[in-house]
Amino acid sequence: MPLLDRRRIIGSQAMLSHVHLQKGCFVPTHAHQNEQFAVILAGTMTFGIGDKNSPGYHELTLNSGQVLHLPSNVPHSALAVSDCLILDVFSPPSEKTGIDRS
Repeated sequence: MPLLDRRRIIGSQAMLSHVHLQKGCFVPTHAHQNEQFAVILAGTMTFGIGDKNSPGYHELTLNSGQVLHLPSNVPHSALAVSDCLILDVFSPPSEKTGIDRS
């Protein structure tokens, strides 16, 4: 994806993804079977949680030091409000997540 760079470490029970997003990077709405924890190491991210056209949709803006937990199969999107560094933890591990499946 443009404005996004990541490195992964895949273990037997979990997967780490070290992600750098440049300001303005938008990750479109997607979902995956993996449970996900997004640790904001630097910057500010706005996450859309749920389907934007559904009544339960909401947005969360997180800053450095905050963590977002996404249960399995929850639709979500992300916008880098500033340059960001994120540590994503996924379980179970997989070669692909929602943004890898177009």
